[in-house]
Amino acid sequence: MTAELRSAAGATLAGARRAVVKIGSTLLVEQDSGAIHRAWLDALADDVAALRRRGTEVILVSSGAIAVGRRHLGLTRRGLKLEEQQAAAATGQVRLAHAYQESLARHGISVAQILLTLDDTEERRRHLNARATLATLLRLGIVPVINENDTVATTEIRFGDNDRLAARVAAMINAEALVLLSDIDGLYTADPRKDGAAAFVPEVPEITPEIEAMAGKAPPGYSSGGMITKLAAARIAVAAGCRMAIADGRRLNPLAALTAGARCTWFLSKLEPLTARKRWIAGALKPVGRITLDAGAVRALAAGKSLLPAGVTAVEGRFERGDAVLLRGPDGAELGRGLTAYSAADAARIRGHKSGEIEAILGYLGREELIHRDDLVLTKATGETRERKPEGETE
Repeated sequence: MTAELRSAAGATLAGARRAVVKIGSTLLVEQDSGAIHRAWLDALADDVAALRRRGTEVILVSSGAIAVGRRHLGLTRRGLKLEEQQAAAATGQVRLAHAYQESLARHGISVAQILLTLDDTEERRRHLNARATLATLLRLGIVPVINENDTVATTEIRFGDNDRLAARVAAMINAEALVLLSDIDGLYTADPRKDGAAAFVPEVPEITPEIEAMAGKAPPGYSSGGMITKLAAARIAVAAGCRMAIADGRRLNPLAALTAGARCTWFLSKLEPLTARKRWIAGALKPVGRITLDAGAVRALAAGKSLLPAGVTAVEGRFERGDAVLLRGPDGAELGRGLTAYSAADAARIRGHKSGEIEAILGYLGREELIHRDDLVLTKATGETRERKPEGETE
């Protein structure tokens, strides 16, 4: 194992600056009555509070809305139509969010409910909006509670979607750790419920075809999507520089147990989250516009700062918020690429102006940065991306 992988394995959850925790519905909701397991949820809230005291920002991705809502609506038969699942999700989500708020309020922690779809994390403009909202909530000390927006789903609601959604959220916010709390304690060479000889796999340094072959279908009655969706989540997470754990959540205080070294499977990544994101911006996105900078802005970018409107001299092309654009210096040479926080029309209106003038010019208060440093990567023209420095931009 490389030094990078050893370091990641040693850090586990305790060393994460930002962590995403996915909670399966069987852990949270009593399947027959639809009642929320309040003792379990209170213990989880205690774990979240302890992580926050140690400096870890926490985002929760929670299943369970349909399981809670269907009993409340009297929809107790096994198979539900799509519209019935959506109705159950709509009423269950209210109760679920209220339960999280009550449990975390015991520690003086507020929560925010966010409903997302996979499309919200993949389409760049919606991705940028969701990312900015989550970053603001974390900065304000709030614990976001995210669920898939089942009420507007256009395809059948499938168990396991929240595994992938949690991984997308982890990638979106540059999380160092993702924990999938489930009804199994990790990855096995075969389904341990069917094969008594199945061997436990404590650590996965790379997702190989052999690892993928270990996945199987979930038995009837389990909320888990099985190892197939969990391995899909792991691929997303590790590609974004985020290590991921599959852990048994059936015990009380499952995060405290994980931090103390409880048995689980860790999928390791060789990348740092921010490095992975910048590689994506640099190589996977085709720029649809061009922005020219003055000499002062070029120096600011070289120092690791964000691009402010004051340093922009020209805007070309047709692009919208969240699109990739090419950055050029005063001589026309390429400097870098980034995801813009403004459309081409609005960027052109605020170019050359101070951030404090944006609201007066556009009629709404947008972001101070035209391109935030986390959404920007420099090319070889100015030297590759470097260590992050304190923000502190000046006009």
